[in-house]
Amino acid sequence: MKNSVKITLAVLAVAVLSAGVSYVTVSNVFKAQQVSGSADSSYQQAVRYVNLQDRSGVETDFTLAAEQSVHAVVHITSKSMRTTSQPMDIFEYFFGYRGQAPQQQQPQVGYGSGVIITPDGYIITNNHVIDGADEIAVTLNDKTEYSAKVIGTDPNTDLALIKVEAKDLPSIPFGNSDELKIGEWVLAVGNPMNLTSTVTAGIVSAKARNLGIIGSNRRRSPNQPNLSIESFIQTDAAVNPGNSGGALVNLNGELVGINTAIMSQTGSFTGYSFAVPVNIVARVIGDIKEFGSFQRPFLGVSIRNIDANLSKEKNIPVQDGVYVDAVEDMGAAMEAGIKAGDIILEIEDVRVNESAQLQEQVSRYRPGDKIEVKVKRDSKTRTFDVTLRNRQGGTDTLKNQGTEVLGAAFSPLADDQKRQLNISYGVQVSGLTDGKCKDAGIRKGFIILKINDQRVNSAEDIEAIVKQVQTGSGVVDRGLFIVGMYPNGKVSYYAIDLNA
Repeated sequence: MKNSVKITLAVLAVAVLSAGVSYVTVSNVFKAQQVSGSADSSYQQAVRYVNLQDRSGVETDFTLAAEQSVHAVVHITSKSMRTTSQPMDIFEYFFGYRGQAPQQQQPQVGYGSGVIITPDGYIITNNHVIDGADEIAVTLNDKTEYSAKVIGTDPNTDLALIKVEAKDLPSIPFGNSDELKIGEWVLAVGNPMNLTSTVTAGIVSAKARNLGIIGSNRRRSPNQPNLSIESFIQTDAAVNPGNSGGALVNLNGELVGINTAIMSQTGSFTGYSFAVPVNIVARVIGDIKEFGSFQRPFLGVSIRNIDANLSKEKNIPVQDGVYVDAVEDMGAAMEAGIKAGDIILEIEDVRVNESAQLQEQVSRYRPGDKIEVKVKRDSKTRTFDVTLRNRQGGTDTLKNQGTEVLGAAFSPLADDQKRQLNISYGVQVSGLTDGKCKDAGIRKGFIILKINDQRVNSAEDIEAIVKQVQTGSGVVDRGLFIVGMYPNGKVSYYAIDLNA
């Protein structure tokens, strides 16, 4: 009898293991037999596990999620023209034209991915995928190709919104990145190494990662603060160059992140990939679509993570929360009563233990929104109602006006003009209407050489600089310092305040 019971249980063990039940569950069945001595009770327990396991097990079939997402992830080709010779210095004309060979324009091509979010052609990608591009081509999974235009970008989150003129395109629904759990399966969908329509699988390894990579943008001057919002989802799904801007989806086929970066010393995948959470994506892209730029809310504090060193330095008895290192004058936090040395514990009842978590939670709101901030001060917990501010210190939403606010038309310089003036770059003001340029005293014919110490070679350069200033952090940063000359050789300087 005992032999037959053992044989029966062994068969059940094989069946249970093949169905996905853990070894611990099967071993518990044998332990029950040894304790009770009853073959029937052990058999019934084993049968009960077999019947229930398929209800509580983790689904690992990725085919549905892949099928629902792969057609809505596109291949992006960005083309730009770059000069191959070194431009002469802005004041080189003082020393005469040095006879450099004409600058050669060479095309540069970059590749990335994008995610279709609406049937009428709105596509999310990374800012670094299309940054500086003169032409953007989008190729769908069925090989259909479209030309895309940029709707808006936000370098501080490395996100961009572009659009193609099409209808009835496949799209991916948004999920909820807050609901992602460590260890949950996710898929990365994109075009790595220029290989189209590639799907890889992995798990969520961590959340709220701050790598300090977005703020390292080469266009940010050393005097400008790093305003990046980094709260990456870390996964071990294989991501390589070309995946940037692609989709991170859950097993329901819902978008939970935009794949953005890898951590690697070789430039190829070494086990870590990072995605912008979709809850941040939704806020940024929604504002770009409505206002032309991300309506960044500012709490008005400088913050630090609390580690063992800071805890010892400041004699902080707790290591949870985020330490307020400084409070901005006339900022939202100061107005509400928050002080340097406070420890922020919660934003709207959501615990924050990392700077990245705090930035992510604040970014969910808009300037003018009132949020509840819970802090610890002198071992006591206090709650403050904080009205968030915009980059100018107000509470209104700000439309991104671009170069229209300047009231000027620009045209490139002909080669003979450059030779005559002993310069190798610059853009001429070819027309003026009522606007900032006219108010500053700029006259028609003026040749802009530099704006905010950045060389100007085209109207696109001016637009990029103006946009960079318009999306800056504060009143001090929102100005243009223009250096140039008139055709008679007179050098002139102008300052334009974009706050007024």
